[in-house]
Amino acid sequence: MSRSDGHGYGDSARADDGPYADGQTRTRLPDRPGDPYGGARRGGRSSSRSLITVVAVVVLLIAAIAFANRSGGRSPAAGGIADKPKAAATAATGKQPVHTKSVGIPSGFAHDEQGAQSAAANYAVALGSTGMFKKDTRHTLLNLLYTPDAAARLQGPMDQAYSADFLDKMGLDADGNPPTGGTFVSRVVPVGTTVKQYSNSGAEIAVWYMGLIGMSAETSTDPVTSSWKTWTFELQWSRGDWKIVSDAQKDGPAPVPGDDKAATSDEIRKAIEEYGGFTYAR
Repeated sequence: MSRSDGHGYGDSARADDGPYADGQTRTRLPDRPGDPYGGARRGGRSSSRSLITVVAVVVLLIAAIAFANRSGGRSPAAGGIADKPKAAATAATGKQPVHTKSVGIPSGFAHDEQGAQSAAANYAVALGSTGMFKKDTRHTLLNLLYTPDAAARLQGPMDQAYSADFLDKMGLDADGNPPTGGTFVSRVVPVGTTVKQYSNSGAEIAVWYMGLIGMSAETSTDPVTSSWKTWTFELQWSRGDWKIVSDAQKDGPAPVPGDDKAATSDEIRKAIEEYGGFTYAR
């Protein structure tokens, strides 16, 4: 298992595929002090150019209002399949995903597509946490999130994957603890979800996410890096909740890296301590 394998294991049939791939951070410093945009400067505009800009904005505004009024006056019967978006919108519905938690993990998701998506997103967060690096917590998560058969099948391979040698490569001791003064970072941040298949008894949900992993410490040789992955879960409705039957991961899609200045180790540590995670709803 490589350093980038991190806390995950990808396919449930394989214990050595990690969710995070090695990434590179590009840093571009400003061309002059105090200029966050690399020293780019704009020249002065003439009054005629400003007038043209104002006129253009007004014309666009009038066109937008006219289009909105025309769309709003259309009767429901006028809409067809062509009017529907090809992909489900990712805006939140306002519904609470769950009302209960088990050992800090959301549970009791709705028995519908939105509930399945909320479950998959929250399960990705749990399985991408630092808790997976500690044996007792890892076993608890497996038993809580997976079906009994899947949890029993995975426990052995997962314990082998999170071996003492692997933990040492991540800068952790044999119990999964960071060194004194160090903060181990392992987070999954869902960006969106999609339903690949759904029925009352099961669902296949893909979660697109950004992952953070690494050690925040002054002497760390494994700094916190980010990567992009898609985590697909096969879920089963069992005993009043969604449970994982199997799961698999693949790289990307990853956006073009920006020119953000890399934070210091101390800044990352403070951010991890100050900013908690979310319960994700669809």
